[in-house]
Amino acid sequence: MAKKIGFIGLGTMGFPMAANLKKAGFEVIGFDAWKGVYEKAEAAGFTMVNTVKEVAELADEAVISMVRDYAQNVDVIFGENGILSAENTAGKTVIVMSTLSPDAMNELGARVESESGLKLISAAVSGGASGAQAGTLSIMTSGAEEIVKGFAPYFDAMGSNTFYYGAEAGNSQVAKLVNNMILGINMNALAEGLKLGAHYGLPQDEIIKLLQVSTGDSWVARNWSDVSEWTADTALAVLQKDLKATYEESIKHNLEMPFNAISSIQLFHSMGKERK
Repeated sequence: MAKKIGFIGLGTMGFPMAANLKKAGFEVIGFDAWKGVYEKAEAAGFTMVNTVKEVAELADEAVISMVRDYAQNVDVIFGENGILSAENTAGKTVIVMSTLSPDAMNELGARVESESGLKLISAAVSGGASGAQAGTLSIMTSGAEEIVKGFAPYFDAMGSNTFYYGAEAGNSQVAKLVNNMILGINMNALAEGLKLGAHYGLPQDEIIKLLQVSTGDSWVARNWSDVSEWTADTALAVLQKDLKATYEESIKHNLEMPFNAISSIQLFHSMGKERK
């Protein structure tokens, strides 16, 4: 019989991630607060239930949480009809794939393990909606190493690269902030370069081609056709949230990160877009 994996949060990222688990041969037990996704999910072969409690009861060994923020994760785990309300959760694992602050993830992990028989590991992702659809996400994991390694088949179904950052649940979130900080800085650098080129009338396409085969190359340059379409309502808002979180970490721990600070301020302006 196919192993049953619980999946909570079937949004822009979560749905294709769950679909790739299904394609890899796992039975997906799904839940989302928005019932409008249920018809699509059932057509994809997911077993959809009406409460998080049912997800926890039906999953064999793990429940993935891909909801928006800390508050939603707390509700998923500790809320009425949440994971902890299920009767047979001892020994099961919550895999939090949401992006939280490192401290928030550590607090969540400590609370889960002190108040229940559950385990918690963190598995932040990078690659966006396109990576989720293609199954090529980079997955940054942390938590008990034996548990993380034991769930490698799940991660392999959703991503092409999985990394391990130690026992502290929040460590994977630090790795995610590092990645997105560098992404934000690269985006601003490329946008400024294009601005200089445009001032002198250089064709943008030729500048991008130059960067892609020269020392100015980056993931941003290679994917500029997609990145340049990011909007203040979608990917840019998520990125700025992570740059702000990185800035807050730098203040908290007295770390000098001036490029991140500048990028978090200039992001929307350098992309020629404004918040609505």
